[in-house]
Amino acid sequence: MINIIKQEITIEESLKQRLEFICDFSHTTSTFINGFIHKVDKTNLSYVEPHKIIIKGITFLAFNYSNEIYIKYLSQKIKLSEIEDYLKGI
Repeated sequence: MINIIKQEITIEESLKQRLEFICDFSHTTSTFINGFIHKVDKTNLSYVEPHKIIIKGITFLAFNYSNEIYIKYLSQKIKLSEIEDYLKGI
């Protein structure tokens, strides 16, 4: 039987502060959901589930220590410094 271990990862405080600052500057609110690590027991297989940030009904995905943020899926990404311009365009 396959046993999957799920461990929560807390969002890096500096990343959270940067996103909160951008949201405050854009007059919006954000919701943060921590990511998880899914490990298959007794193997070296693991999957890192990204943190979810919900702004204006759009789910953004982020990883700790990354300067990029993903929009809805991992296929579309922008730099963290460009998120303010993206939010203004919505």
